[in-house]
Amino acid sequence: MTELIQILILGLALGGVYALMASGLTLIFGVMRIVNLAHPIMIIGGAYVSYWLFKLYGLDPIVSMPISAIVMFCVGIIVYKLIFEKEAASAKYSEMTVLLTFAVALCFDGALGFLFSNTQRITSPSYATDAIFIGELFIPTGQLYAGIVSIAVISALLAFLRYTRFGYAIRATTQNREAAELMGVNVGFVSLITFGIGIGLAGAAGALVSFIFSFFPAKHWEWIAILMSLVVLGGMGKLAGAVVGALVLAVIAAFVGTYAGATWSTLTFFLALFLILLIRPQGLFGDRIEEA
Repeated sequence: MTELIQILILGLALGGVYALMASGLTLIFGVMRIVNLAHPIMIIGGAYVSYWLFKLYGLDPIVSMPISAIVMFCVGIIVYKLIFEKEAASAKYSEMTVLLTFAVALCFDGALGFLFSNTQRITSPSYATDAIFIGELFIPTGQLYAGIVSIAVISALLAFLRYTRFGYAIRATTQNREAAELMGVNVGFVSLITFGIGIGLAGAAGALVSFIFSFFPAKHWEWIAILMSLVVLGGMGKLAGAVVGALVLAVIAAFVGTYAGATWSTLTFFLALFLILLIRPQGLFGDRIEEA
């Protein structure tokens, strides 16, 4: 029983970080129907910001998380203005964004690889290797702090979407883009800022990722299927669904990794993505897909 509780604790702590990693991806898809394959490389971009702030100035990655978020928010605004804004009216916008974001991912991968090489890096604050012991149970403080901060950020995001005027505009655009525009919502501006927020969330997640995982530019290819499995399980565009999907799959992967090996732990996400698309493509919280 102790072993089962231990695995559950580790899975939930890591699931909180996965939830933050996926939150920006599902928010962007919900508002603009952009399937952002470049989201993982943006997370790594945020990780590099926190890594160098820690390396050069000794700034704790949790403290530097707002800086990473702001830097990546600005990157998101620039990317949207240069690449996505002019194509937003296209009938095949979602399909086009798959190729566009794939190209963006390649460009950022090459740029980060050129600037920093593909050497594995990790931020090493003192708590990253510590643990809290409760009887026979232990909780890695790095994962615990990252999980708590992730849930706090997601809670703030949910409150922003629910209780602010701009949050209402985002939710209205998510539910019905045309109707929101008819009601006076500046859909173009909402899309621009939401894309920036989504990439800013990637930057915030990157700050936490920097001391949880070792990272390098090409790491993002491994994370694409993982993040897609989280948001597809919860339902594309459903923020609460992404959180549930992250927690569920992280716990399952923790059990699989313990009893079947680390390789199978990663394959859990790939298998989950395949099965979800095969059995229930709309996800747990997604709307039922109507047949033509």
